[in-house]
Amino acid sequence: MPELAIILAGLGDAFTPANLFFVFAGVFVGQFVGAVPGIGPIMAMAIAIPFTFGMDPLAGIGFLVGVNKGGLVGGAIPAVLLNTPGTPDAAATALDGHPLARQGKPLKATKMALYSSVTGDTFSDIVLITVSAPLALLALRMGPVEVFGLMLLAFAVISGLMGRSLVKGIIAIALGLLAAMVGTDPEHGTPRLYFGQFELYDGIPLPAIAIGMLAISELLRRLSESRREVNPAVRLPRGQPREDSMVSWHEYWACRFTLARGAVIGTLLGALPGIGSTAAAFMSYATTKQASRDPSSFGKGNIHGIAATESANSAVMGANMIPLLTLGIPGSVGAALIISAFMIHGIQPGPFLFDTQGRLIYGLFGAMLLANLGNLIIGQFGLRFWVRVVSAPESFIFASALLMCFVGVYLTSGGLFGIAVMLAFAALAYVMTTLGISVVVFIIAFFLGPRLEVSLSQTLALLNGDPTKLLNYPVGLVLALIALVTTVFLARRNNDRADQT
Repeated sequence: MPELAIILAGLGDAFTPANLFFVFAGVFVGQFVGAVPGIGPIMAMAIAIPFTFGMDPLAGIGFLVGVNKGGLVGGAIPAVLLNTPGTPDAAATALDGHPLARQGKPLKATKMALYSSVTGDTFSDIVLITVSAPLALLALRMGPVEVFGLMLLAFAVISGLMGRSLVKGIIAIALGLLAAMVGTDPEHGTPRLYFGQFELYDGIPLPAIAIGMLAISELLRRLSESRREVNPAVRLPRGQPREDSMVSWHEYWACRFTLARGAVIGTLLGALPGIGSTAAAFMSYATTKQASRDPSSFGKGNIHGIAATESANSAVMGANMIPLLTLGIPGSVGAALIISAFMIHGIQPGPFLFDTQGRLIYGLFGAMLLANLGNLIIGQFGLRFWVRVVSAPESFIFASALLMCFVGVYLTSGGLFGIAVMLAFAALAYVMTTLGISVVVFIIAFFLGPRLEVSLSQTLALLNGDPTKLLNYPVGLVLALIALVTTVFLARRNNDRADQT
């Protein structure tokens, strides 16, 4: 355990002018790239990593952390204003954020997203700083059976609550898992379902799917509906009451339990490598909707829906650092990029990191808290600017966003092949939406598919054909049983609602 002097010295390092500048610069860049659909913080981090080589380790890593945290806030802006998530993490935010914006309250929706994001992120960072070792030990003890049970529970909740039809939710999950199977078999290392396309050896590129299904399909739909006259993409009402453009303390405090639930869900899932912030956001949204006294109000501009998703997806960021710093295991793509920056500077994350690099680690903790402050300050003054940018003529905004999507996928997903994949999945998203099948559930299943497959194969190997061996894994068994009960409950509830309509 580092001595108090090392802790104070590390925290003090974060407040030096150079480190402050790079952290805040990272937040600004993150909010910008998050607000523009098709770029995203992951792409910005990947481009920025080589440039951190000449920086001080704390400044370089602090900059990347700022980009990542700022991107989570920025991604909510186009999700709320255009129903086009700037990042996959913000897809759930659009469910209630965009309807609230269409009611003439875009600033209220974006500010609630900002405050919720900072709240969840700060909670997660405090957990990281205070109890990172115990949570890392808990994540380490989650074996394949427990992870598989958790996956089943996540799929059960999401498939049942993202639509009226449980069957359509299961169809979306099945299609997502099928797409996740393309590429190299993680168990045997053999290629499958690649149809002679060498580019698919590593699987279908995630940016191409996410941008194609979440952004391109929506942008094409909006462009097809646009007329010749110049119309703003988002109409900002003039002379609106002050309460429609701000979030009062009473409104924020009324969401305290929602924020706490989302922060806890995001922190717990973020500590488990591979689950990610998108799943955390939707699980928090589904849980909040289920616990609400008026679940029918969700999807129509309920501010609790924004609070649930943004607090959860932002809380994942700090929790992702728990397995990274203590085990050397990245819990997400962003964490994997950060671990790359560590290695560029000759630092190997792992169990001995707190002993050998204690001052740097606590400096990083200070930089993470400063990034949250930067998000609040820059977001508070920048939200109106982002809204003004997005409220430019729709023909310009949507065409520019479409160009950004093409450029982003071209750079990150194999060039022209990635663009072809993006367009193919945009067409699939249009068909699925027409049939009432959730695109979001498809994407979540695709995100979690490889992790589910590995945990399933490992579970089958441990059981060796004997189901009674599940009794040796009580946590995994309980999670699987809860998933089964949840599926039955949600199926009956959906049937009751269908009968009532």
